[in-house]
Amino acid sequence: MGLTSRSLEIAVVALAVVLVALTVWQWPRLSGRGVGVLFGRLGAIVLTQVTLVCALALAVNNSFEFYGSWDDLLGNEDKAPVAVSDNGGQYASVGTAKGALIQPAGPQGLDRVTGLPQGPADKVGKMESVRIVGRRSGAINPAFVYLPPQYFQPQFRRQRFPVMVVISGYPGGIMNLAQHLQIPQNAGRLIAKGTMQPTVMVMVRPTIAPPRDTECVDVPGGPQAETFFTKDLPDAMRSAYRVGHDASAWGAFGYSSGGTCSLQLAMRNPKIYTSAVSLSGDYAIKDDLTTGSLFGTGPEGAKREREHDLIWRMKHLPVPQISALVASSRQGEPDYGATMDFIHAAKAPMTVDSIILPRGSHQFATWRREVVPALEWQSRQLTFPQDVIAAPHKPTAPKGAQAPHEDKPGEHHTGQQAPAQAERRRDAVAPDAQD
Repeated sequence: MGLTSRSLEIAVVALAVVLVALTVWQWPRLSGRGVGVLFGRLGAIVLTQVTLVCALALAVNNSFEFYGSWDDLLGNEDKAPVAVSDNGGQYASVGTAKGALIQPAGPQGLDRVTGLPQGPADKVGKMESVRIVGRRSGAINPAFVYLPPQYFQPQFRRQRFPVMVVISGYPGGIMNLAQHLQIPQNAGRLIAKGTMQPTVMVMVRPTIAPPRDTECVDVPGGPQAETFFTKDLPDAMRSAYRVGHDASAWGAFGYSSGGTCSLQLAMRNPKIYTSAVSLSGDYAIKDDLTTGSLFGTGPEGAKREREHDLIWRMKHLPVPQISALVASSRQGEPDYGATMDFIHAAKAPMTVDSIILPRGSHQFATWRREVVPALEWQSRQLTFPQDVIAAPHKPTAPKGAQAPHEDKPGEHHTGQQAPAQAERRRDAVAPDAQD
């Protein structure tokens, strides 16, 4: 049974309940004197405590996705590869070679999520459970990838698609994005309605070194989380999927710590991510018990920490040409004041839109109200169609024979039209529209 399987969790919980019941039932027999009785009491206590702790640990891991497999838990992962596999074919997807930067993984809890695409991929899209291997950072991170139906349709076979990198909160895992926020389910419905353009979505957690909270920061002498998100992840996605090569096709999206990461990634790396969505994120990164020392010590450490204060950056450094959407609540959300400071500090060429609810809190009930308009907003920021992959070489037709017809990019003969290239609009979302 897999580490995140529901059957394992149920089995361990059932075992814990049975052992507790047996201990209570047999305790009168263990109340006497003697070495055997003493060891019996100790054994009963140890067995019940171990099973209870295991049951709790499994429940916590299944909720927050610290470890996606037994190999993750035991540290038996492959090292970062030295080569990128070339996955050809009309619908090239995840590589199976050991050196691939994106490799197939077990369900990682995806089998417990309802409402995911079921049926032909060219009609409903497809979900893939993978792990992403970072060549530079050395990180191996679990991920879910959503591919829209258009990705598998013949008229888009050479088209590159825009990408949303969707980041969960900490200590939450990728399961929260599929189960609680229903990112792929919402995306599928919005694409079908035409209010969101076809987009590839990769769902990841913010930490690359669990259980430590790495906050998308390159830690001196430690985990290189920013490198993973700005170099390794884009390289891996481009090696396995038909996704855009230009930054205009890439956006970051997240809630809580994932929202913090999204803003940091776009503002610090505008040539990688040109838009960011932050639902209840922070605007500065500070050390705490879960992060450890992220920036180092001395003047250099203080400088690195200051540069991760986004309001400070807008006041003292060149403002990047990106678009951002921030969300908060007037009542119940502790980051409301900082959110308004961030909005007021923004200046050209950066634009900031917002979703401000009258009431809300730092939980999924609030983020579920915001996720649909946020997905639609970011879709309008991303460019599609992107560039196209090279057409396969075709032999020259014999003299006098009619050359086979090849569709030009954007020319289709199935009655369907490619989505028009999205304008980079920055429409504000009505503050109370979601209340």
